[in-house]
Amino acid sequence: MAQTVITRVTLAALASATIGISAVAGIAAQEATPAASPMAATFEPVTSITREEYAQQLYAAFPMQEPEAEGGQILWGEISDISTVNVMLGADQPTNPFNSLIFEALTSTSPVDGQPVPGLADSWDRAADGVTYTFYLNEDAAWHDGTDFTADDVIFSLEAQLNPETGSQYTSTVDAAVASYRKVDDNTVEIVSDGPRAAFLFDLILPVVAKHIWEDVPASEWATDPGSTGQDPSRVVGTGPFKFVEWVQGDHATIERNPDYWDTVSGREPVVDRVTLQVFPDDTTLIQAVRTGQVDFYADVPPAEVAGLQSDPALNVQTFPTFDFGFYYMNLDPEKTELFQDKRVREALFRSLDRDAIIGSIFQGLGEVAVGTQSLLSTAYAPDRIENAYEYDLEAARALLDEAGWVDGDGDGIREMDGQPFSFGMTYTEGVGTYEQLVPYMQQQFREIGVDMQPNPVPFPTLLDAINETHDFDMALLGFSWVADPDQKAMFACDQYEGGFNAGRYCNPAYDELAYGADRELDPERRLEMLIEASQIVWDDLPIGIYRFGEDTAASTTRLANFYPVDYTYAIWSLPWAFLSN
Repeated sequence: MAQTVITRVTLAALASATIGISAVAGIAAQEATPAASPMAATFEPVTSITREEYAQQLYAAFPMQEPEAEGGQILWGEISDISTVNVMLGADQPTNPFNSLIFEALTSTSPVDGQPVPGLADSWDRAADGVTYTFYLNEDAAWHDGTDFTADDVIFSLEAQLNPETGSQYTSTVDAAVASYRKVDDNTVEIVSDGPRAAFLFDLILPVVAKHIWEDVPASEWATDPGSTGQDPSRVVGTGPFKFVEWVQGDHATIERNPDYWDTVSGREPVVDRVTLQVFPDDTTLIQAVRTGQVDFYADVPPAEVAGLQSDPALNVQTFPTFDFGFYYMNLDPEKTELFQDKRVREALFRSLDRDAIIGSIFQGLGEVAVGTQSLLSTAYAPDRIENAYEYDLEAARALLDEAGWVDGDGDGIREMDGQPFSFGMTYTEGVGTYEQLVPYMQQQFREIGVDMQPNPVPFPTLLDAINETHDFDMALLGFSWVADPDQKAMFACDQYEGGFNAGRYCNPAYDELAYGADRELDPERRLEMLIEASQIVWDDLPIGIYRFGEDTAASTTRLANFYPVDYTYAIWSLPWAFLSN
């Protein structure tokens, strides 16, 4: 019987150097097939690392102790609740880490170096055409309800990811990358990229959900389905090492050991009976819970608490570099606000902040002042290659606002233009200790240059809705975590406003041309040069204000063994191996 091949028309192929779409024309639709690439059949075939090879790498980097005891419950402390138990819809911390223990993806991410490694696919090949990827699925994998996992689940999940009505934040990224796909047999899937792509496996963000659970639910109803809200645990069905138990919103979420977990090669079969994510109202309460042993670990310790926790002999405190940066969005959509349209205004706000002081005082020296857009672990991190550090200078900031036409005409300390005072709201997540210090500081510094900023603390889900759905904000403060590949189109490309992370609606065709061109560049050194140049373009435009490249700190009880927080993957990645010693 002939197999059906689904060939797609890309919706987001802006400024591709290979297929020659004009950036000026905006979003263009074009048939994308292997034959469309003039570079076809010019590459060496590539075969992935195997599951066995990955396991060897993993245990060499992270020696796992043999469990002294099995069973028990690990308590995981957080100040933010999860937002969904549908892995397709998550896009935040701690939702994604929590769901990663229940669900799995076609490929996984190595905690050793952040590179793609086997997930539900044991291995994969890339053909000599540079675009055809064949994934060989594990034949023993099964859903938590006992249903066999097959290629049909992968195809169904890919189609759900590509459907804008599903509500995934990664739809446009995957849409831009995939040209066609087909089921070869029950254990084999072929996916064709829309051209040679250096980062195709990073762009192919494909968490896998159960077709038999979701196929009868309209995509537009996924977010409110009991299988996403956790109201019906029987519908929260994954293939991962833990099974969903319950989610009491605002209080806790619990998972339990999957006794029939399929991946015996990696040793990922859980040791403990349960893991419970406990939500606390603020950092202060959670840190006290860490000190008293009420929780077993907190993976995001506020910098101000690090030194105190390090002195506690009952705790292990581990600090590690990350892919994170702390930043603020400015809404560049003139239909929402025109305050930030002038680059001189954006630069004035940025230069009014003493970022060295922010890191030294608020973050207790953890992290680095951001220069450019590529964070500390990125292979494109090159601060010495980035022009203009935007040093702290209040006088320069005031001069920039003067040039832009914002002046204090009535002497009240706040600048105006055409009768409009320079006043706006700052939306941020309530209860975050560093934000509780940072926002008043920013308010003070903006006031020093004649700008009025009014704090607007909100629950994290409200913040997500404001930046991703309604786009109803002036300025928003938050953090972002990247992956090992240095591609940053998800935040800065023109077509990432809806379905991506370009919440401020930034658009520069010159950036798109370089960034999308880098997609097609398979020479690693040349691609890196292009991405550094693209970073410079964004840095020149300042559509967001990146004040810090992050380091994180995790604190755990000394009873918790095999806990290795790293930022190449989620800090909780090793929980299946973790155990509580006596």
